[in-house]
Amino acid sequence: MKKTAIAILVLLLAAGLAFSQSWRGKGRLKGTVTDEQGTPLEGVTVKMYSLRGESGFEISTNSRGEWTASYIRGGGWNIDFEKPGYEPRRISTSIQEKTNNPAIDISLKKAEGLMVTDEIKAELNSGNTLFEEGKYDLALEAFEDLVARNPGLYVLYKNIGNCYFALEQYDKAEEAYRKVLEKEPGNPDILVLIGNCYANRNEPEKAMEWYDKVEFEKISDPTVLYNIGTMFTRQSKFDEALKYYKRAVTLKPDFTDALYELGLTYLALGRNAEAAGPFEDYLKADPDSGRADQVRKFLEFLKKKGP
Repeated sequence: MKKTAIAILVLLLAAGLAFSQSWRGKGRLKGTVTDEQGTPLEGVTVKMYSLRGESGFEISTNSRGEWTASYIRGGGWNIDFEKPGYEPRRISTSIQEKTNNPAIDISLKKAEGLMVTDEIKAELNSGNTLFEEGKYDLALEAFEDLVARNPGLYVLYKNIGNCYFALEQYDKAEEAYRKVLEKEPGNPDILVLIGNCYANRNEPEKAMEWYDKVEFEKISDPTVLYNIGTMFTRQSKFDEALKYYKRAVTLKPDFTDALYELGLTYLALGRNAEAAGPFEDYLKADPDSGRADQVRKFLEFLKKKGP
C-alpha cells in the first residue's frame, strides 16, 4: 500500500486553484524557501492565487531555493508552499505593481508522525464532496468516523467544526475547533473560526477577544474582516472599523456590503471626500438595487456639499 506524508492530507483540505489569466499584471515578487536549518529547498511548489483575479498559477523553487513570480497584478494574494515530506505553509500578502515588493523568505518544517494511506485520502475526498454539496450531516458522519479510526488526524476536527458551524450548532463547532488548537495553539485560521462561533452566538465582545489574538495582516477572509468592522461600528469605534472595511474591499473589491459600510464610516468620521470612492465602486458592482438608489443620494449630497 502506497503511503504519503501527512502534508498531503493538509493539501486535500485546501481549495484548488483556478488557472485563468486574470492574475496577470505588471508586478513582480520573489523569495526563497529553506528548511529549518536554513538549507535551500529545491522543487518546492509555490502556488500563487490572486484574490482580485480569482485565479492563479504555480511555479517551483530552483536549486538555490529561489522563486520568482513576474507579470502579476496588484492587490491581495494567497501563496501556498508545498513539498512532499514537509508541512505546507500558506501566507497572504499584498502586491504593488509600480514599486518593488519585499522578498518573501520562509522555511518549511519536516512532516513527522502519522502516515496517510490512499484509502484515507479517498475517504477524505468523499467527505469534502458531501460538504460542498451541502450534505453537512453526512459529511459530519464521514469525518467523525475517519478521525475515530485515525486519532492522529487531529486536523480533521477543523472539518468537523465546519460541519457543525454550517448546521448552526456553534457550541459543538467551537469544541471541535479547540481540539485543533490544543495541537496548534497559534493557528490563525482556528482562532478566527472560534471567533466566528461567538459572533454567530451574538456575543460580539467574546468574538473580539478571539479575533484580537490574530495579527491583523493574517486575517485573509473578507467576510470575517467585514464582521469585525461591523462590531466596531456598533460600538461607534469608527477608526477601528475603517481599517477592517478597507482591508475587506482590498481583498474583495466587489464586496458591496463592505463598500457601503466603508463609505458610511468615512462620513461618520467627517472624511466626506474619501467617502465618494467606495460609494462609486459600490454602484459599479450593484447599480440596480434599492440600496444603490440610497448610495446615489449620498453621492449627490457629497457633490453639493463639496470638499
